[in-house]
Amino acid sequence: MGYLESLMGRTEQIVFITRKHWLVLATAALIDVSLAIVIVVGAILLSANVEGFLAALAVLAVLPIIHFIFRYLNWYNEQCIVTNRRVMEIHGVINKHVSDSSLEKVNDVILEQSILGRLLNFGTVEIITGSDIGANFFKMIAQPVRFKTEMLNQKEGLAELEGFGTRSKRVLTEEAPTAGDVPELIAELDELRKKGLISEQEFADKKADLLRRI
Repeated sequence: MGYLESLMGRTEQIVFITRKHWLVLATAALIDVSLAIVIVVGAILLSANVEGFLAALAVLAVLPIIHFIFRYLNWYNEQCIVTNRRVMEIHGVINKHVSDSSLEKVNDVILEQSILGRLLNFGTVEIITGSDIGANFFKMIAQPVRFKTEMLNQKEGLAELEGFGTRSKRVLTEEAPTAGDVPELIAELDELRKKGLISEQEFADKKADLLRRI
């Protein structure tokens, strides 16, 4: 089990994962390469002998590679996740930092994309919540439109789950529910299962409760 999977709740499922756009990593790599070129040119100009130049060149050939690997690991481990319960952001290779917002507390979502962002499929998503955090920024992430869409779809699913709970409670507490109530609720229950909002066991238990009312 990976670190992300260990954070999931009993009925929680990962819906979508994205990261910073590859352009962020490419920009960092370009800076490393440019710096290495500057240092190599300086080494050529300052080296008094061939042996010293070769030694300097060998060191400089390794350092940019190590630095890029470090940048890549940080980029790869910075994840933006949508589950069927919350929106999460994870940072860190060894030391982890996890922040999340419940979908129930999400009030508004703002998407910003420049012309280049639309062409290369990156942008910034701002999530305004009802929590103390206020707003979460997911800057220059890849596939921002899908990230926003998946989040809104899951939030809508939670509203469906709440509505089902209210209706099923009414049916289970009535002395004689309407004949069409139970089949309709079972059909809704199956849709919630297919969307991952409830587990197979919860589906079976709730279905059994409803069938006992027929």
